Amino acid sequence: MTTNNQRKAKVEVRNLTKRFDDLLVLNDISFNVYQGEFLCIVGPTGCGKTTFLNVLCKLIPATAGEILIDGEPANPRKHNLAFVFQEPSTMPWKTVEQNIRFGLEVKKLPEEEIKKRVERMLELVGLKDFRHYYPRQLSASMDQRVVIARAFAMNPDLLLMDEPYGQLDIKLRYYLEDEVIRIWRELKSTVIFVTHNIEEAVYVAERILVLTPKPTTIKAEIKVDLPRPRNFADPEFVRIREQVTEMIKWW
Repeated sequence: MTTNNQRKAKVEVRNLTKRFDDLLVLNDISFNVYQGEFLCIVGPTGCGKTTFLNVLCKLIPATAGEILIDGEPANPRKHNLAFVFQEPSTMPWKTVEQNIRFGLEVKKLPEEEIKKRVERMLELVGLKDFRHYYPRQLSASMDQRVVIARAFAMNPDLLLMDEPYGQLDIKLRYYLEDEVIRIWRELKSTVIFVTHNIEEAVYVAERILVLTPKPTTIKAEIKVDLPRPRNFADPEFVRIREQVTEMIKWW
């Protein structure tokens, strides 16, 4: 595994603070996300994980601090920031293929490039035979694969995933975790994945940031240097899961 010391920082978060009136949510947070890294963020319920992502992708403004991508201020007009939400986010009036094309058309990419990327993503997520289906005709797992394909098709500088499998049953969640790991490894994307599921974090992450309750800071950084595919019964897997669990339970 490539160590972070050998990687270039893709994202630099510097003294990031977010306040809503008198409520301090994010309290002077600083860290790097490295090129091609799969980073997970965990923390207690209500600690501001989603607020953090919303600030990171400029859906809401920071109160203080800065976020740099490739050394420049993060700018959705310049950088491709893709977001996968927990709630279903396919457009029901568009087919699978049209959903995947959407962001590429918004960016006004050449038609040949759009076709090339869409075909590749349909192949990667196994939906070539369902390209003309509408979301209502798909299973929950297939629908979320469309969302993942749409995000990865953008070749994002940074892919943000906010509890993307929280509404799925365990079997589907495991399947999609494997899917997103496979695509991430093939496309060499940089991913920030927020989850409340500690076992999921240990399964997918190269590194885990553990957040404190509000006002939120980073309590710990845990490296997950385990081979893939990962084994839930591996003693080292169990040790890391228990370590993160204890950090969240006791403050």
